[in-house]
Amino acid sequence: MSFTSVLVFGFLLGLRHAFEADHLVAVSTLVTPKRSLWKNIRFGVTWGLGHSVTLLAVGGVVLILQVSIPPFLELSLEGLVGVMLVGLGLMTLLDCRRRRIHLHQHTHGGNTHLHFHAHVEGPEHFHQHGGETGWRPLLIGMVHGLAGSAAVLLLTVATAPSPVESLLYIGSFGCGSILGMGAASLLLGVLFSLMQRHLQGANLSLRIAAGATSVALGIWIIYELSLSHAHALV
Repeated sequence: MSFTSVLVFGFLLGLRHAFEADHLVAVSTLVTPKRSLWKNIRFGVTWGLGHSVTLLAVGGVVLILQVSIPPFLELSLEGLVGVMLVGLGLMTLLDCRRRRIHLHQHTHGGNTHLHFHAHVEGPEHFHQHGGETGWRPLLIGMVHGLAGSAAVLLLTVATAPSPVESLLYIGSFGCGSILGMGAASLLLGVLFSLMQRHLQGANLSLRIAAGATSVALGIWIIYELSLSHAHALV
């Protein structure tokens, strides 16, 4: 296999990597239909940049110093992703609570149905969302990059054994993840916008579902890692 093929392979793997469940769940807590599609894309690209910077930093240290990531540290970093997902989910659910989102029963045309409804503040209300500054998706991407660095490095060494080729491979992998997360954020933003326009209350339901899913997935990751750690100690 030529080195060009190796770089293309890394790019495609990075593109696929972006669409893993924990990445999509994390980004779904940040994407909203109230932002423009460009801003939602920027959130995904920023996530990918954080992810790539961490991979290159860790990869550079490991490859230059010829050291390996200890298994306990690898488990700890993966557990950090679980903790982060729980935190993101709780923040999303608390935001829904602050907006006083709850179930309402309405009757339209003789049909009674339930949907989520929000009581928001008046037009004089203004507050700054932390995610608007871009630091939140950057940090989320960096945490995911730390957690996935061990697996990516193993594949890197097997695919491109020299340090320079390995770093170029990680760079191509990072470019794929940047493009993939930008595309994922675009798709989620379009989905949320369509739901808000055509299905009354559906967007609020999606926000609550995204928060709850993030909490559940984070707890599941922590649980699985705790089992792995317990088995390793036996």
